[in-house]
Amino acid sequence: MKHTEEQPVLTSAQVAESAERLRAYQAAKQALDGRIGEEMNWWYGRYGKEGRADAGKSTSAWLFNSIAHKHADLCDNYPVCRVLPREPGDEKDAEMLSLVLPVITERCRFEKLYSDNAWSKLKHGMAGYGIFWNAALENGFGDVDIRRVDIANLFWEPGISNLQDTPHLYLVSLEDTDALLAAYPVLAEEKAWQRENGAVPDIGGSYLGGGSAEGKTAVVDWYYKVTDACGRTVLHYAKFVGETLLYASQNDPAYAERGWYDHGKYPFVLDVFYPREGSLEGYGMISVGKNAQDYIDELDGRLLEYANWASRVRYWAKRSLGVNEQDFLNKDRHIIEVEGDIDEEKLRQITLSPMDSALSELRLMKIDELKETTGTKDVSLGSSSGGVTAAAAITALQEAGEKGSRDCLSGTYRAFVEIMEQVIELIRQFYDSTRTFRITGEGKHTYLSYSNRGITERENGKNSEGEITYYRPVFDIDVRAEQMSPHSRAEKNALMLSLYESGMLDEGRERAALRALEGMEFEGVSALRATLRASLAEDAY
Repeated sequence: MKHTEEQPVLTSAQVAESAERLRAYQAAKQALDGRIGEEMNWWYGRYGKEGRADAGKSTSAWLFNSIAHKHADLCDNYPVCRVLPREPGDEKDAEMLSLVLPVITERCRFEKLYSDNAWSKLKHGMAGYGIFWNAALENGFGDVDIRRVDIANLFWEPGISNLQDTPHLYLVSLEDTDALLAAYPVLAEEKAWQRENGAVPDIGGSYLGGGSAEGKTAVVDWYYKVTDACGRTVLHYAKFVGETLLYASQNDPAYAERGWYDHGKYPFVLDVFYPREGSLEGYGMISVGKNAQDYIDELDGRLLEYANWASRVRYWAKRSLGVNEQDFLNKDRHIIEVEGDIDEEKLRQITLSPMDSALSELRLMKIDELKETTGTKDVSLGSSSGGVTAAAAITALQEAGEKGSRDCLSGTYRAFVEIMEQVIELIRQFYDSTRTFRITGEGKHTYLSYSNRGITERENGKNSEGEITYYRPVFDIDVRAEQMSPHSRAEKNALMLSLYESGMLDEGRERAALRALEGMEFEGVSALRATLRASLAEDAY
């Protein structure tokens, strides 16, 4: 694509303006970064107490258990997707994409990214994913690269509730200074000029909470959207240090007109837990539960302090007792000599008044409060209370107790859909050559060759006015859990067994079974309907 003089070029003045805008974005985000930093200090100060002055204080793990339980729920329901076509002619590509996407996520170690981000989402209310094209992967062949993004390093315009609505988006990272100077000669020249002219170089400075790491430089990845002459939104990308421009897609002939990514979206997806209305921010379980956890620990400390004193046998003794203290405290001495008489006036055991039961009851109330507010009641953890013993009743209570987990999971699945949509768009843009994927099945594997030939935009004939129209395949993403929980699997197996025992699936009853199954919805029902229809077709033949 030829670069013309009419096309705008990113200038150093615009880079300086962008650096100033980044500082404004950072200042607006200080409250969020401060809250997350405070929560991290609270969490690691409580559950990683090495070296702390108050390391001996009582710290219970009720909130930790709640977060760990939610994390287990998210990991038990690790998402996989199926690509669905919107047009009959795209079914083959949808089927092949359904096989290719899991291979790409596996190459990106997405399962670990998912687990790490699940901790961040649950604890702090936000987690970030980046979906990039990495030209260095696959021995320079390039491939999709999904990464975990630290929310502290991402900056957007304040007051928006959709990340795609920000006019500018910044990702700041610390990179090795020597490697940067070797890769970008302009950076070395700028550093030398600043030294000669007495300017204070911004190289080595950091936007990441103040203070730079030794030998590191703060590098800014700047994404911004512009509207071209045709009214199309184009995404551009620039990289700079301080106010020194290292790269700009707007100045690159290969990307000046089309933009950095053809989909025109910022390559980031946020997964938010408890959303803050009118903002991208979210709150996590630490914000909700740490107050109750602090009170529980304080009450635990009072109870333990009382138990410590109450378990010690101590005595009041007059100075004129006439007993050798060392002999009295020696447990191996069976006979202790005394001078004079010993009575209650001279030696009396110290006794403590019984602790008020209201203190322990208050502690239990606070524990129940924490369980309620974090959605981890006993029944959701697999135990029951209140005399409930019937299996059906326990199952019903567990199902009701998992509503919070399902709500959390639905937000994660929505984020996963956005990630997979961007992955498909990168495949559409960059998979020009045929690639081979190993598809693993049950005990065996096959090989699949795929390119973007079937999903790129192509001519679709002429309209009534004689103008050429274009067709671009569009796909939907259907997300489900990779593996069902043991409870769900047992429930499905019991349902299938009951269908067989009722005789519904007996030979000759296919039509009645199909009519019944049309009103039912469970995992595997589509395959069962297909089997019954195939049986009917064979009988008709």
